Amino acid sequence: MEIGVDRDLCEANAVCVGLAPEVFDLDDDEELVIDQAAAKSEVERVSAAVHGCPKNALFIRD
Repeated sequence: MEIGVDRDLCEANAVCVGLAPEVFDLDDDEELVIDQAAAKSEVERVSAAVHGCPKNALFIRD
């Protein structure tokens, strides 16, 4: 599983960070950072974050 983000849609609302802080973070420039390695063990939380994104900017690639 690989997580992708459409940077044109992402507004850095940090909903994903709240749902899966082990996987998602915002850097100093308010850009989304995704830890792909952590995502493998956090499937349920990643799924919740993808579905909870208010801008539908996140997606999962198999």
